[in-house]
Amino acid sequence: MIIIGEKLNGSIPSVAKAIAEKDADLIRERARMQAEAGATFLDVCASVEEDVEVETLKWMIDLVQEVTDTPICVDSPSAKSCVAAIPFCKRPGLINSVSLEGDKIDTIFPVIADTDWECVALLCDNDGIPDSVERRMKIFFGIMEKAKQYGIAPSRLHIDPLVVTLGTDQTALTVFADCCRRIKYEYPEIHITSGLSNISFGLPVRKNINQAFMVLAMNAGMDSAIVDPTNKNMIGMIYATNALLERDEYCLEYIGKFGNKAAEEAAQPAPASPLDEKMQKVFKLTQDGKNKEIGQAVQEALDNSF
Repeated sequence: MIIIGEKLNGSIPSVAKAIAEKDADLIRERARMQAEAGATFLDVCASVEEDVEVETLKWMIDLVQEVTDTPICVDSPSAKSCVAAIPFCKRPGLINSVSLEGDKIDTIFPVIADTDWECVALLCDNDGIPDSVERRMKIFFGIMEKAKQYGIAPSRLHIDPLVVTLGTDQTALTVFADCCRRIKYEYPEIHITSGLSNISFGLPVRKNINQAFMVLAMNAGMDSAIVDPTNKNMIGMIYATNALLERDEYCLEYIGKFGNKAAEEAAQPAPASPLDEKMQKVFKLTQDGKNKEIGQAVQEALDNSF
């Protein structure tokens, strides 16, 4: 699974504050933590006004590259900003993103054509996000025609079929999954990616929806995702799903990721139960000679034993 670390995005309030205050330590620390957690790429998105975006991207990318060699995912709604930021990167990474909107493809594809850079491609056009699988696939084939024109191999593309909010469209997953299957049928070597947060927008306990979406989307062929690599529950779900879907021979990747953690957890003393804590309180009160409080503590311990 290709993990695109999402925690260096100016739309996140703490990152926006760091950008405004030029807090280099926060940027470096978020980059380091995501890299150590196993991110394949580190998404860097400034989310500032376009007239200062390129210089802000340079500042962020320089800081990231001070602490890790993990390739950069240059993220901007402006194709020109993406192209301008490419020279700041020490090694080929990922551009996020192109679509059939405006001249984005014709701005970015010629620049990365004869390189090892990869690219996210969104299945939308000047009319926005299509409401059907058929219309999204029409855009997909349009993107692939452009890729062929510029000599960009399918394996360098990360297609994002785009997911809408489940709370307002109950077909959000099924449309996305249908696109995934059709795309993989046409180009088995292509990557399929997605951010997770849109599908759960407006719903309570969003992580439940996000994790379920991840598993079902992976089952449909998604093999790339923009997620928080430090989120242990989500990463655990990804590795487990890969193993269950026969994409991890003999579960070696899963064992490599979590084998040592299991041993570490086994070596840790078991956390005290509420009853143990109550009895410790009784023992301490007895030691201290606080006879008036012992009766109440004993009763609390008895109540907790049922």
